[in-house]
Amino acid sequence: MDEKEILKHVDHTLLTQGATWEEIRRICDGAIACGTASVCIPPSYVRQAKEYVGDRMAVCTVIGFPNGYSTTSVKEFETKDALANGADEIDMVINIGWVKDKKFDCVGQEIRTLKTVCGDKILKVIVETCLLTEEEKVTMCRVVTDAGADYIKTSTGFSTAGARFADVELFAAHIGEGVKIKAAGGISSMADAERFLELGAERLGTSRIVKLVRQEFPS
Repeated sequence: MDEKEILKHVDHTLLTQGATWEEIRRICDGAIACGTASVCIPPSYVRQAKEYVGDRMAVCTVIGFPNGYSTTSVKEFETKDALANGADEIDMVINIGWVKDKKFDCVGQEIRTLKTVCGDKILKVIVETCLLTEEEKVTMCRVVTDAGADYIKTSTGFSTAGARFADVELFAAHIGEGVKIKAAGGISSMADAERFLELGAERLGTSRIVKLVRQEFPS
C-alpha cells in the first residue's frame, strides 16, 4: 500500500488542551497538502477551521471528549453546536461507566440520539478499548451496530493506551454490516498505519503520519 493511499484514510488530529489557532491552521494545511480524509480538531475551532478550509477538507470534531461522562443532553447540544459551526464528522465518547454497569440500552440510546442529530453526517463512536474487557468490546460492537453509527473507534488517545492490532481484529470479526472501524491513539509509523488498514480499519486517527510525510517534527 503506497503512502498516498494510506493518507486517504487518515484523520489528521490535534486535540491537545493547549492547541492554538496557528497550530490548527498548520494541521489544516498539512491535511490539504497530503489529501487526508479529514482534520480532527477541538470543537472551539470548528467554525474558524471550516471557514479556512471550505470544501477543500472535511472537518471532524469530538463530543464528550475525552471522558465520555457528560449527560446525553449535553452531548446532544455539543453535537448540534458542532454541526451548526460546520463540522462534517462527529467522534463521540461513550459513557464508560454505563458499560461497566451493563447499561447497554442507555449507551445505545445515546448513540441513536446523536446519530439522529447527525443525519447523513458521519458519526464515529469512541469506546476506549483500553478500559474495556474483551466481552465488553464484543458487546459494544453489537451496540454500535444496532444504534446505527457509522464507525466504531478504538480510543481517544488520552487514556492508558491507544489503538492495538488485536482490537481492530476483534472489531472486524464482530461489527455488523455498514459499520466501519477507526483506529486511533499512538499510531506513529507508516508500517503500523498500513497494518491497521490491512486488519480492517477504514480510518486512522493520528497526529504523526502527516508530520512524518512532510518531515515536520516538534521542537
